[in-house]
Amino acid sequence: MNRSVVYTSSPLLASRTPVWRSKLVVAAVALAFMGLAARAAYIQVVANEFFQKQGEVRFARTLELPANRGRILDRNGLILATSVPAPSIWAIPEDVSLQPVELKQLSRLLEIPVAELSKRLADDDKTFVWLKRQVDESVAAQVAAMGIKGIYQRKEYKRQYPEGEAAAHVVGFTNVEDAGQEGIELAFNKNLVGRAGSRRVIKDRLGQVIEAVGEQVSPVDGPDMQLSIDSKVQFFAYQKLRDAVLENKAKAGSVVVLDVLTGEVLALANYPSYSPAKRQNLSGAQLRNRALTDTFEPGSTMKPFVIALALEKGMVTPDTPIQTAPGRIHIGSATISDAHPHGVLTVGEVIQKSSNVGTVKMAMQMQPREMWEMFNHVGFGQKPQVPFPGAVSGRLRAFKTWRPIEQATMSYGYGLSTSLFQLASAYSVFARDGELVPVTMLKTADQAGGVRVMSAPTAVAMRNMLHMATMSGGTAPKAQTMGYSVGGKTGTAHKQEGRGYADKKYRSFFVGMAPIDKPRIVVAVMIDEPNNGKHYGGDVAAPVFSETVQQSLRMLGVQPDMSVKPQIVAQAVEESF
Repeated sequence: MNRSVVYTSSPLLASRTPVWRSKLVVAAVALAFMGLAARAAYIQVVANEFFQKQGEVRFARTLELPANRGRILDRNGLILATSVPAPSIWAIPEDVSLQPVELKQLSRLLEIPVAELSKRLADDDKTFVWLKRQVDESVAAQVAAMGIKGIYQRKEYKRQYPEGEAAAHVVGFTNVEDAGQEGIELAFNKNLVGRAGSRRVIKDRLGQVIEAVGEQVSPVDGPDMQLSIDSKVQFFAYQKLRDAVLENKAKAGSVVVLDVLTGEVLALANYPSYSPAKRQNLSGAQLRNRALTDTFEPGSTMKPFVIALALEKGMVTPDTPIQTAPGRIHIGSATISDAHPHGVLTVGEVIQKSSNVGTVKMAMQMQPREMWEMFNHVGFGQKPQVPFPGAVSGRLRAFKTWRPIEQATMSYGYGLSTSLFQLASAYSVFARDGELVPVTMLKTADQAGGVRVMSAPTAVAMRNMLHMATMSGGTAPKAQTMGYSVGGKTGTAHKQEGRGYADKKYRSFFVGMAPIDKPRIVVAVMIDEPNNGKHYGGDVAAPVFSETVQQSLRMLGVQPDMSVKPQIVAQAVEESF
């Protein structure tokens, strides 16, 4: 039985719906669609850059194409530092699934303990983790051959240092990011790094490159840098220095070799040293470039500058007699002594015997300002003009503060401080006929122009006196060199300890030049705390000078100026401190 709907029985159905309401609903739906269409048009046509960028962030990557760091070469083009390909191994932990055998094999290849490797790969929250930076290419090839999903490689470069310990303090080293940390690597880092290139790519969710987009910017390799260092001279100087430090049971030592014609540093070595490629567990003593960073009181090596000033002022000649008896002199309440009383000495013999008394007698006839100016003009108290990290200026107090006893002690090397590098540079004044030659660590072909400090006759007279110091009766006959005439000055200084000086701790020096008539090189040697029965500069430092001079001059092609074997005196005259 069909029942008809009685609309009048339902008030809701019986009421008439206003026409405007249905129109309003239709209009609202139409406006909504129009808004969505406008928004879609705005996003896709007008302002699509933001959304395209967001999409690219998720899929597009800019890969850096590393530049090859410039090589560091010695003056003859031999390699001191170079970069070689060294891939780095990285992983996406959540994508890596290793069998125990694979884990052990990977651990062995990367030289990482199994526990440590497992820990790195267990962090699923990370999308990137380094496993091993800069491995050998053979290792990288074996890792790739394993075909482990989620483990990838990145092209990088690793520095190699063929000269090892011998040139470590000159060349320095870089960190794992290829940035210079010490030595020339740090000083000229901006010159060596080059400019990295780039490549835009699209990657899938696994990090695999599926498409290259845009143009590739090729990397620009860093330029090579050629130093003034002669790797053969450097190695020989380091070897002889090391032997001397070990033989004398010393704490440390340094040697500097300068070419006085060009101002080039041919060698700069320190011991103890380190291997730049293996820097685990290094100490500050190994890393320190002592020739440039350590300062000390130079002892008797200062006497030639005082006597040169006396000659320059016309106070004395090389043959002027000076009474040094009874071997001591009083300045105020202090007493200054010679190691042995000598009586009357000529000015030349004051250098030969290293007489404190004779030097002080000349110094006390000068104005403090005059001595200060001489010391200042040859570079004491000033930072060496070489772009090398850690180079120090030493200490030279203003002359207005000098007391008489301080003026006296400065004349034989106490009361001021210097580095071995400064001392070697200062002695170039005598080798260059009175000119101070500017020193450089970079190769140069031209003869350097110097700054006039004293007259040529004074410098020549000083060279002759320094030659006497290496002959029989001088403080350094062990500095004599087969085939070449030499001259130089010994120094033996008590080390400062607290507010005073240690009784049995010394620094021993020898600074000299060769050949004596027309010098080509200056060599400075310092042995720190010799402790094997000998401590005078003529005994422990002069032999290093002798061997270094002979080898260096041969390498430079300098013809011998002596045809007979010099007679080496077994025992040098003890020098005054």
